[in-house]
Amino acid sequence: MRALIPAMLIAIFAVLFLILMFLPGWWANAVLRRHASERADFRRDGGTLARHLLDEHGLHHVEVEETERGDHYDPAAKAVRLSAANLRGRSLTALTVAAHEVGHALQDHAGYRPLAWRTRLVILARAAEKVGAALMLLTPVLMLLTRRPVSGLVTGLIGATGFLAAAIVHLVTLPVELDASFRRALPLLRAGPLPAGDLPAARRILTACALTYVASSLSAMLNLWRWLAILRR
Repeated sequence: MRALIPAMLIAIFAVLFLILMFLPGWWANAVLRRHASERADFRRDGGTLARHLLDEHGLHHVEVEETERGDHYDPAAKAVRLSAANLRGRSLTALTVAAHEVGHALQDHAGYRPLAWRTRLVILARAAEKVGAALMLLTPVLMLLTRRPVSGLVTGLIGATGFLAAAIVHLVTLPVELDASFRRALPLLRAGPLPAGDLPAARRILTACALTYVASSLSAMLNLWRWLAILRR
């Protein structure tokens, strides 16, 4: 019986870890989908609203473009990029996501330094994940070629550090997302584009927009877990 207790605790912690791993991403996607239906009472689509908000704040130079790489603001190109559904959609999700990305454009215009740090960190996170994956792939090869487990373990450890660094980077960018959502986008939406009755749902969507980075962080942790499981075999 005593021997079963540690196994049960490990199983419980594993289940809790998996729930924490998948819950933010699942919840964020569920919220975005829930409010993605077209609304006949909305006069603007997401792209038109983004253009209106940018022009209203004097950001005529910032472009509004369609993208297949996920909704985002590109500080280098000075462009708000929206998916086709959010660019042309007249849903609560489309309008709120558009306002969120305009929030990033306002951060950039105001010289909000954490946005510049986030941009650099996200590039670093992507590079770290790629390097981590490459080193994890090389680990068993090096162990076979050198016949020295230590060399393979060192390479694997460096690769694991890359995944861990990516997870941390995604997580520390969360304050930038919260600022874009609640200090920038929400006041824009409250000022007129949305009926007052839609604001509570818009708040949930803005929270979901911010939590995408938490989901990215947990995804990097999941990738690390998968690679470690593969190497153990």
